[in-house]
Amino acid sequence: MGLWEKINQDLKEAMKQKDKYRLEALRAIKSQLLLLKTAEGATGEIEEAEALKVLQKMVKQRKESAELYKSKGRDDLAEEELMQAKYIEEYLPKPLSEEELTTEIKKIIDETGAQSMKDMGRVMGIATKRFAGRADNRKVSEIVRKLLNQ
Repeated sequence: MGLWEKINQDLKEAMKQKDKYRLEALRAIKSQLLLLKTAEGATGEIEEAEALKVLQKMVKQRKESAELYKSKGRDDLAEEELMQAKYIEEYLPKPLSEEELTTEIKKIIDETGAQSMKDMGRVMGIATKRFAGRADNRKVSEIVRKLLNQ
């Protein structure tokens, strides 16, 4: 079952259970994926890597909003944002640990023959595709930089 079908199925289940936060999160996911599907130049199909990127962005936005609400003393709104982020994260693959990430990046460096910072773009290009939805690009960049500077 694809992501689209799973979200539709979970949406129906959330409606039956009257789970307000899950329902809001699922409707937001569906909306974003629908926008992606129908965007100008889109084929009507969504690649999994694209969908995962959208979901990651949604989680990040909600966490940032929650921090902003907390700083303004609106813990009720912050809680709502964090609940939605939690439900969206359920559709993302399990993130890689730093050790797993380092091991995988070393493999990419070996595959590409990268030896210096001049090769960082090539390594990052492969890494961002390979780790889509499973690692933060900032963290990947940090590890690539560290390994190429050794």
